[in-house]
Amino acid sequence: MSSLISSIRSYYSANIVGRVLAAHASGATAGTVVSHNYANIPGAIPLPATLSLELGDVIKEQQANITYRFVSDLPFKSRASHELDDFEKRALGALRANPQQTLSDLTRVGLTDTLRFITPVVMGQACVACHNTHPESPKTDWKVGDVRGIQEVIIKQPYASNVFAFKYLLCYFLFVAVIGLSFILLQRQQARAIHGANRDLEAANEFLASVSLKISRYLSPQIYKSIFSGQKDVVVHTERKRLTIFFSDIKDFTATTERLQPEALTEMLNEYLTEMSNIALTHGGTVDKFIGDAMLVFFGDPETKGPEEDAKACLRMAVDMQRRLGELKDRWRRNGTEEPFVVRMGINSGYCNVGNFGSNDRMDYTIIGAEANLAARLQSIAQGGEIVISYETYALVNEIVDAHPLPPITMKGIQREVVPYAVDGLTLGADHKSRVLSEHLSGLDLHLDMSRLEPADRLRVRTALKEAIAALDDALPEAARLRQDAGQM
Repeated sequence: MSSLISSIRSYYSANIVGRVLAAHASGATAGTVVSHNYANIPGAIPLPATLSLELGDVIKEQQANITYRFVSDLPFKSRASHELDDFEKRALGALRANPQQTLSDLTRVGLTDTLRFITPVVMGQACVACHNTHPESPKTDWKVGDVRGIQEVIIKQPYASNVFAFKYLLCYFLFVAVIGLSFILLQRQQARAIHGANRDLEAANEFLASVSLKISRYLSPQIYKSIFSGQKDVVVHTERKRLTIFFSDIKDFTATTERLQPEALTEMLNEYLTEMSNIALTHGGTVDKFIGDAMLVFFGDPETKGPEEDAKACLRMAVDMQRRLGELKDRWRRNGTEEPFVVRMGINSGYCNVGNFGSNDRMDYTIIGAEANLAARLQSIAQGGEIVISYETYALVNEIVDAHPLPPITMKGIQREVVPYAVDGLTLGADHKSRVLSEHLSGLDLHLDMSRLEPADRLRVRTALKEAIAALDDALPEAARLRQDAGQM
């Protein structure tokens, strides 16, 4: 508003007053008179200051809460002095020192805020010419850019009136607030319902997790994972796949049960099966089932690395089982068991039917086929602590195994003769110089892994083996020793 009024006054000063004064200066004295008292002079026009004052009255009539003041401490002689309060006096002094600023003041009385803006009234060329020649001017040395006075806009903002003026907006806000509050209450109610549902769901999940954990104890981890991940359906369905089958049992287990108390036997058997299962899982084998003291493991389903790698993994598993069994037997002997378990193992490779066998109400994930029976037969002809493999398996693992053939065997359901191989140890290199020897009999547990034997310990092992050979020689009957000496000669 202040800028607008200044523009109006400047226009009036330049285009009305300036033109009239210019006409008088050229000698045309008859004509329009410029006066603050223009209303009493026919044909006169108001001074710019008079115009500003009257515009302020017009503004006040239009806006009751807005006041426009045009005041100066140097009024014309015929005019009454303007009353300036402290803020206006300070503002006038500050603007004369620096006209390039706008001053404001905000005061609050009760529920009414009063905002005041003050800008300078700067003398233009036309104004200077008029004031310096006017007979009633209090000062005749005005220069362009001097601050003549101030123009001030005063705006009063009564809160009560504003609130009433925005009643429809307030009604809208109140309506929105009610809707928002209802939404919040609904959200809280839903949150409580969801929280309760989450508690029930967590309880159900905990129960299902507990049941799932219990069920997992009856399944091989690979089968459990494939079922619960959705990779396999729980329906009666089988596939024909090339597998490597491992079968083991404890030699003379019936006689062992007679020597041991049931509690000790149960503890030893559970520990043995647990350790063997962990080794099987480490090598990627699927533990099919436990048949008393026997154990059936197969490689190639549900995950496979190819027939050759599956067979090698199975053989390494069997060797690791014999090694671990030797450690267990040493501990069992220290605990008072004179003759711990001696385990026989058989391995065969071939095609079997694998999948879910049974009824819609009760099924078992297992393998069926002559190749599985052959693995059991190979185990039965193995000596205690020995691993016997079929020719099919030997062909797949010959790069890593030292083995010698055994007499061929025949088996019901298999037309050909089967040539079994007894495993002497594993080779760790193509030159077959680094070997793993494993032999486990009643009274003997030998597992020699050259790759893991420190150079400093090899002399100690050599000495121990020599002492063992000497002890065996001393234990031979005299006649047998003589025959042995004769044979050496």
